[in-house]
Amino acid sequence: MIVKQVVGEENLTLAEVKGILDNTRAERAGETKELGYELRKAIAHSEAFAKLDPKKSRELVNELLKLEKMKPEIAIRIADILPQSNDEIRALYAKERFTLSEDDLKKILELAIAARA
Repeated sequence: MIVKQVVGEENLTLAEVKGILDNTRAERAGETKELGYELRKAIAHSEAFAKLDPKKSRELVNELLKLEKMKPEIAIRIADILPQSNDEIRALYAKERFTLSEDDLKKILELAIAARA
């Protein structure tokens, strides 16, 4: 696949990517076009690992971004992974130059658990 130019760039959760890929698959099915290898693999990956629907995942990211010390990239990773323990959250913050307090960890974990329900 040859890319001529990048039109734009946006961080998306895996659930949002799954929604976009599902739409692409439906369009191609209507046109009776065959799906390329990369597209088939991307669809299979998104179906296997997306844990939320696109709307819920974006709501979780928006709620996480309201917290202090939260970067958009980390919020998206949290929405994709939905951590179940404080250690999983700490692993996402391993490269950061600061550590999270127990209260911060608790808030993030509560939001992730609430999104899963």
